[in-house]
Formats: sequence, C-alpha cells, structure tokens
Amino acid sequence: MQCAADFWVGNWRYGMDKRGVLLKEFSRNRSLCVMALPSMLLVFVMSYIPMAGLILAFKNYRYDLGIFGSAWSGFENFRFLFSSGTGFLITRNTVLYNLINLITSQGLAIIIAVCISEMPGVKYKKFCQSVIFLPYFISWVIVGSFVFNIFNYETGVMNNILKVFGQEPVNVYSKPQVWPVIICAFNAWKWCGYNSVIYIAAITAIDPECFEAADIDGANIFQKIWYITFPSIRPTVIIMLLLQVGRILRGDFEMFYQIVGNNGQLFNATDVIDVYVFRSLLTSANIGMTAAATMYQSVLCFLIIITVNHIVKKIEYDYALF
Repeated sequence: MQCAADFWVGNWRYGMDKRGVLLKEFSRNRSLCVMALPSMLLVFVMSYIPMAGLILAFKNYRYDLGIFGSAWSGFENFRFLFSSGTGFLITRNTVLYNLINLITSQGLAIIIAVCISEMPGVKYKKFCQSVIFLPYFISWVIVGSFVFNIFNYETGVMNNILKVFGQEPVNVYSKPQVWPVIICAFNAWKWCGYNSVIYIAAITAIDPECFEAADIDGANIFQKIWYITFPSIRPTVIIMLLLQVGRILRGDFEMFYQIVGNNGQLFNATDVIDVYVFRSLLTSANIGMTAAATMYQSVLCFLIIITVNHIVKKIEYDYALF
C-alpha cells in the first residue's frame, strides 16, 4: 500500500511540475501563443468538432431523428460496403493510383530539380523553373477541359490527327484500360514542377566545397550527381515519401472527378474512395455507408503512416517523422 501511495504521489508531483513549466512557457511566450490561437481555434472547429459525426458509420441514419437520435446498426454499414464488392474495388484503385502517382510525380520532380540545378545560366534556370511550375496554378477544371478536347470522339485533337492520316477515330471514353495512364500522366504534369521546388531547395543547401573537391578529383557531372547530390537530398526524399504515403488512401477528388466526370463506363477503372463517397451522397440517402467508407479510409491512412514511419525508424532513426 505504501508503495502504491508513493507511486501516485510521485506522479501527482510530476504532473504539477509539468503544469508549472507549461504556465511559465506560456507567460514567457505570451505573444506567440496569442498569434497561434486563431489557427488552433480553426483546427479545433473544422477538424475536431466534426469528428463527432463519425458515429454515423455505426448508425442507421434518419433525417427526422438526427445524428444522435438514429438507431445504432453496429458494423452493418461496413459489411454492406464490402459485401457488395465496392469496398475492395475502390480501395484497390485508390492505392494503385496513389502509388503510381507517388513514383511518377516524385521521380520526375527529383530529375527536374537535378537538371535545373546543373544549368549554367541563372536567367535560363529561373525561366525553366517558372515554366515547369506553371501547371500547378491551372485548376483541375481547366485540365479536365484539356483532356476532353484532346480525347473527344467527334472533335478531339487526337481523332482529328488520326483522320488526317486516314485512320479511324478512337473512342477513348469507352476504353477503361487506357485511363490509368492518362490520369497518372496529367497528375505528373501538374505536380512535378511544384514538388521539384522542395528538392531544388535541398540541392541548393549542399555545401559547394563538396562539388569543388569532386572537380579537383576529376569527377564528371554524373558522378557528382550520383555520389554527392543524391545522398545529400536523401533525407528530404524520405520525408516527402512519408508524407505522401500517409495520404495513399486519399485520392485527389478534383482530379478524378473533373477528368472522368460521370462516365459510368469508367467507374470500375477510375473510382477512388473520395469520388465514390461524393457520388453516393448525390445518388442515395445512405449517409451511414458513406460515413463508414470515410472512416475506413482515415483509419487505414493512420495505420499505414504509423507502420511506414516505424519501418523507417528501424532503418534510419533520424529520418523518421516522429
């Protein structure tokens, strides 16, 4: 009993000491805390309060009874989502699209960053960086118009070129197998310039003396890139990959919806979780199942980022996020 009492007293004193330190830090950095308060309130109101709606995933929602008055249904919404085959389909599509987009966009971003950093002229380097960065500012609505005007069966640029050469036009919107390539290509085109800025900053931070020593030793440009540039930006690459892996089950809703639209022929090949939830809310009143799909998505994202971060921590502790 005495040991238990000493344990609780020790914990209470430790807690009081921590509170005292926290209050001292708050009084010392009062202006910084006040500046951070609006953003903290925004996150609390927009992110934490809506989490109460997660109980919809376990309820048979009725509008007249509200969220808390509706009857509990247990895991029935999750069972219906996966028994219909939709859950596995949209999970597969989301993971595969994000993996391909991760490899293509990040890989191109690294290549672009290395190429721009090796350009000799400062003005030419800035011009190329601005041109490559420009697609980031184009909305997915405009990109969707680009795609439609390129692949439209009657008036599309591609079919007009085929007609000039005496070939039959191709109805791309009836061929689901080609759309993963189209979507991933436009995603890489839009994001590689934005992602390259981070890697350019990491390359700029490399000590120039390393490259000077390599020049003295007679290293060519490819050897300097392989033995100096790539190892130096490896921590940045790992951090970017960890951040992207945490979103591997969150598809870019705007990209998929604006490029594909409501073409039912392409749903099995292009539907991801976010688009499926949005379309379900438009076409049915089963809010419980859409809430179950969203909760399933968030939990898996959390588990994936925890697992990957643990693996990275085992391999290289300093490169982990936490």
